[in-house]
Amino acid sequence: MSQFVETAAVSHAAAQRLVAAAVAEGASRGIAVAAAVVDPAMALVAYLRADGTTPHSAETSRRKANTSASTRKPTGWMQGDFALALPLGTGNLVTNIRGGHPLVAEGKNIGGLGVAGGAPDQDAEIAEAALAREGFEC
Repeated sequence: MSQFVETAAVSHAAAQRLVAAAVAEGASRGIAVAAAVVDPAMALVAYLRADGTTPHSAETSRRKANTSASTRKPTGWMQGDFALALPLGTGNLVTNIRGGHPLVAEGKNIGGLGVAGGAPDQDAEIAEAALAREGFEC
């Protein structure tokens, strides 16, 4: 029986490039955003916010990243009671608000990206554009 499990996680360099790409994408659309990247265990790897980002966007970006890293799905998929129960059951470490996206490289889950600052649909579009710009699977 094995005594360890090998895991893959986003590199610090890739995480820094990804949050910078998200903030730049937001700026190109006239939206000040906060962007967070976490590893599969929801540990923060990189964070960046544009000047003028609202205070709650900082935390929301992290929760979106947590959700996508842990569920391996873009945020916004939860329905009904589950959409309320999961955030409450995790002490609000996760959220169902759109703008989070899992990080996948070579078919492996390596973390999550969360973007906050615009409307949820805008955040999701910015996250997807940043992922594409940095060569991640969408």
